[in-house]
Amino acid sequence: MTTQMIILNGGSSSGKSGIVRCLQAVLPDPWLAFGCDAFVDALPARMQAAEEGIVFAADGGVSVGADFRALEAAWRDGLVAMARAGARVIVDDVFLGGAASQQRWQKALGGLPVLWVGVRCARAVATGREVARGDRTPGMAASQADVVHQGVRYDLEVDTTHTESLACAHSIAAQVS
Repeated sequence: MTTQMIILNGGSSSGKSGIVRCLQAVLPDPWLAFGCDAFVDALPARMQAAEEGIVFAADGGVSVGADFRALEAAWRDGLVAMARAGARVIVDDVFLGGAASQQRWQKALGGLPVLWVGVRCARAVATGREVARGDRTPGMAASQADVVHQGVRYDLEVDTTHTESLACAHSIAAQVS
C-alpha cells in the first residue's frame, strides 16, 4: 500500500520542522506539511493560557483541557480526510501523552497507510536549540525529550543530535513506499 501520511513525533526543539522541510524537498511527489505548532497558533487567544485550552507552565510543562482535545481531534480528522482524498500529508507532532497520543492518531487513521517516525535528540542539544530559538518556554525541550516517546511504536527513528535534517529526511524518504 502507498504511504499517504508520515507522522513525526518528537519533543520540542528536536528538529522535526527542519526534517519536514527537507522531506518536502527530497520526496518526488508533493507532500503537504502540518505541525502541531500551527494548530496551537490557530487556537483563539482565549484558549491559550486557559485551563480548557492549553497552558505552558513556567517549568516547560504543558497541559491541555477538554476544549483543546476536541479541536485537536477535529484537526487530526481533517488531516486524515485530506490524505484519504489523495493528498500526501506530513505531520509534525508532539505526543505529550506518549502511547495514548499515538492511539488517538491510530483511531483517526482507521487503517490509512502511515509511516511512524520518532525524532530523537539529546536533551542537552535540544535545550541549546530551545534557548537559541527564543520562542519556547524554557524547559520544554528537557521535559518532553523522553516522555513523548514512552510506549510509542515507530517504523523508523532518527536522531538529530549529530545528524543533519537533510540526512534524516533521506533516511525517512527511503522508507516511503
